[in-house]
Amino acid sequence: MTDGSAAATTEDVLLGGRVRVRQPGRGGYRVNADTVLLALAAGAPASDGARVLDVGCGVGAGLAIVAHLLAGGNARFVGVERDTEAAALARENAAANGLGVAATIIEGDALAAAPSLGVFDRVYFNPPYNAPGGGRAPAAARRLARVEDAPTAAWIAAFSNNLNGGGTMTLIHRADRLGDVLAALEGRLGGVIVAPVHPYADAPARRVIVRARKGSRAPLAIRPGLVLHDRSGEKHTPAAETLLRGDALFDWGEG
Repeated sequence: MTDGSAAATTEDVLLGGRVRVRQPGRGGYRVNADTVLLALAAGAPASDGARVLDVGCGVGAGLAIVAHLLAGGNARFVGVERDTEAAALARENAAANGLGVAATIIEGDALAAAPSLGVFDRVYFNPPYNAPGGGRAPAAARRLARVEDAPTAAWIAAFSNNLNGGGTMTLIHRADRLGDVLAALEGRLGGVIVAPVHPYADAPARRVIVRARKGSRAPLAIRPGLVLHDRSGEKHTPAAETLLRGDALFDWGEG
């Protein structure tokens, strides 16, 4: 950690120390469970020679996690991030986690850049999904990551064009917006699998992880939900802890 100011950064570990990231300190947008779960879901199972696109990559934590999962598979990674400071940290974190020339970080608006990015085997994103003016306004440092300035449907429409045949798109979103996500995928991608994420076993899902495949005609499937915490809220469930420590791959239930 550099100092006590809002602009300070901290160095933190993910996946039980397998991945290290430098990220903003208090006041900045920090890696959270959504980031880690999305990367774990996008990165499993491993495949050889994959081209991977992280849309709105932030400080590159997701890229580093997916790279860890695909280690030895000759994968190539592209991250797009519009926040200048986050993009700079993403480059540092890519280097620190051994991605080297396998990773390229592009600073700019992802939707505008989409037509020029090429095609990928995996595309994943955690889109800003809070409505403008809804609820308490986040700090300026977090607004870009949290407040929607383009509908998720626009992200799905744009980045489905960046997928190879058989490639997968994975995103995490609010559970109450699942209908919007499914409607946007209709006619573009198939083989949709929905993974609900529950804060507690007896609570409704607050997040959904959705994966779809280009060219698939498989019907919609909903896998068993992942429960994050025990009722105390102080501990992860064994299943969540195993995932977040990197001791298991995300199970899409495909055998």
